[in-house]
Amino acid sequence: MTLSQPQSSAPDMAAIWTSARRLHPIYAEMAREFAIDLPTCPALEAGEDTPESESVEQAQQWLNAMDERLQVHQLRQFLQTSSVVDAAGLIALLQRFLAKTARTDAMRDKIDFLLVQYFSQSAPSDLDDNAVDLAYAAQGLEPILGKVELKSPVWLNALDRVVDSARRCRSLDELLHGGVLEQGRKAKAQAGDLFYLPVALIAFTRFGYLMRRAFFRLMLADLNNILDGLTELEEKGVETIDCRRAQFSAQEPVLRLRMICQSWKVMFQAEYSSGQPLRMLVDLRASVEAALGSADKGQGLAGSASAPAARKAASAGAAASMSANARAKVTAEPASKATMPDSDAAEFEVAAAAPEWNPDADSHPGAKK
Repeated sequence: MTLSQPQSSAPDMAAIWTSARRLHPIYAEMAREFAIDLPTCPALEAGEDTPESESVEQAQQWLNAMDERLQVHQLRQFLQTSSVVDAAGLIALLQRFLAKTARTDAMRDKIDFLLVQYFSQSAPSDLDDNAVDLAYAAQGLEPILGKVELKSPVWLNALDRVVDSARRCRSLDELLHGGVLEQGRKAKAQAGDLFYLPVALIAFTRFGYLMRRAFFRLMLADLNNILDGLTELEEKGVETIDCRRAQFSAQEPVLRLRMICQSWKVMFQAEYSSGQPLRMLVDLRASVEAALGSADKGQGLAGSASAPAARKAASAGAAASMSANARAKVTAEPASKATMPDSDAAEFEVAAAAPEWNPDADSHPGAKK
């Protein structure tokens, strides 16, 4: 499908029906998962082979109603955690959205996510970032956009500057709160209708893919830094640390924190649509670093002499589950295959920069009663 092709004055009813039938299982599953209150479409439910024009129209109306109700974050969550949609399904969704004339911010964000998702799933696992130039991205998107003249307008150069800034970030906190993501969102918003130029769609897809990778690397680096810090605390004889700022307890067992970090990659995949897990990761790293600082100064940590109940919880809930390689660092999965957030998604939203944390403030949302 090429975007430059003129729209036919007479709609191809057979093609419309074929597309509707292909999309129906996807939309029906999303309606169930997110409890979208919409009556079913009898024609699509019946799966007619040669429907009347009225049935085709009803199918279109049902799909349009779903499009209006389905939020961007729901589409992300479903496609990044479900195996229902394959490459052909992504292409069908993209063709549907690209053909729409209503170019809202929500529609733009859906198209942007779908393009990045499609490219990420089709890209080789060992793909090097430097190999992902505009021509490579264009080749990957050819099944959707067709052949595209790669004469990139100057204003798209801003995307490369944002990617370079992301690569210079040294922590997830710096990426989330350093203004990098805002630059990317600003570039997308300022593009307006130019976003839908084929070359711009390719450039934004490449941008989103590279930002995913930068995010993924920083998340793994934070997890590994936390695990290293927990190992060092254990070597210093520290058994619990104050993790209220990260939504844990004031005497959180180090052993339990290690188990949580080892499994957090799965948690991020399941809850990526909320910024809270990312905030927890950032704050947990800060908590571990603060505990290390206190231990190095020889100051007694609050709760460093673990209470019997904490020891019992740690041993019962964690020790039996610890594997022989539990101390091993989290290893990086190929970012192109990982279920990770995209650069302009809600999962990158973290309730603005967190205020200075006060461990004595009982009103802090992370404080345990």
